Amino acid sequence: MASHRLILLCPELRRFAETTRYNYHFFASGKNAMGVNLMMETHYVRLGGDEIVRKLADRFYDLMHLDPDFHGVRKLHSPDLTGSRNKLYWFLSGWLGGPPLYTDRFGHPALRRRHLPFAIGMIERDQWMACMERAMEDLGVEVTLKTELIAAFFKTADFMRNKTD
Repeated sequence: MASHRLILLCPELRRFAETTRYNYHFFASGKNAMGVNLMMETHYVRLGGDEIVRKLADRFYDLMHLDPDFHGVRKLHSPDLTGSRNKLYWFLSGWLGGPPLYTDRFGHPALRRRHLPFAIGMIERDQWMACMERAMEDLGVEVTLKTELIAAFFKTADFMRNKTD
């Protein structure tokens, strides 16, 4: 299937793009504080699209499984990581601004609710973050993009905490 670039300048186009099954690249748009039109590629596009998002999810779970530094967060998962790998890949696709693969399958992610059964404190959050940062390093994610993603991932990971350390 050919790749189509859609410049999402209005909500109608954005809704259309979010509901199609085309291979598309998302662009965020808006105006800055001075009223100047801005258009920038999403993290999904900047990362490299579907192939890299899949590799990121796989590398993340490879590291979690193999590196004892991530044992605390690994033990929260089932022995078979296949489902977790797929769910992370599907989630990241939409979260990064690409196709909403997770919501197409399961609806709204409701991340906090889905993580409540697991005891997540600062240790687990920090291990998750270190694992994701290393996965991005291993894939050679550009420094500026990696910095932006680490900040965004931290906000989400910190919100998952449900126990005091």
